[in-house]
Amino acid sequence: MNINPGIKCSVDSCKYNNTNKQYCTLDVIQVGTHEAHPKQVECTDCQSFELKQ
Repeated sequence: MNINPGIKCSVDSCKYNNTNKQYCTLDVIQVGTHEAHPKQVECTDCQSFELKQ
């Protein structure tokens, strides 16, 4: 599984995570928020996440 050295990822349950190296395998990700005016890192989300089967 190839990695994108520009996107680190520690979400082992994502199907795009290379769990051996803790990097994303996607070329590009979409980052979004679930808040109207985010002020903390916890308010942001990787919208490219897909659950590993």
